[in-house]
Amino acid sequence: INDGEGHPSSSHQPLKGTSKWATSLENLLEDPEGVKRFREFLKKEFSEENVLFWLACEEFKKTQGKKQMQEKAKEIYMTFLSSKASSQVNVEGQSRLSETILETPHPLMFQKLQDQIFNLMKYDSYSRFLKSDIFLNHKKSEEQEETSPEAQTAAKRASRIYNT
Repeated sequence: INDGEGHPSSSHQPLKGTSKWATSLENLLEDPEGVKRFREFLKKEFSEENVLFWLACEEFKKTQGKKQMQEKAKEIYMTFLSSKASSQVNVEGQSRLSETILETPHPLMFQKLQDQIFNLMKYDSYSRFLKSDIFLNHKKSEEQEETSPEAQTAAKRASRIYNT
């Protein structure tokens, strides 16, 4: 059964918002609103640099051209990996890159470090985020929107249309 626009009208709607975020860190990071809320949470935990580094690496993988890659690689290095970095991420010492690798960048040069930071977020901050006020309040406001009189009215109108 489809609604008037060809979308399934069953209760098997795709997950969205906080419901989707709660299924995996990957789903959270695919949603701009999820990233925004997660950053807000990490900022309070003084570890926002982790998600910023992860996002910078994702962006870096899409970079075209050697010159642009060199510039972005240096920016990532100076911001997150250098001993003088303003937003230094906590990666294992032997995983750190030397500055010389910046001369010959490639799309996956930060992958190992990015994976470390992803796992750190996944097994540490992500579970705390799901219990945080930021997440729970956002979830509550989503649920209130779904049960608002306007939403109920639209659902009643739809059911009248299909039950005639």
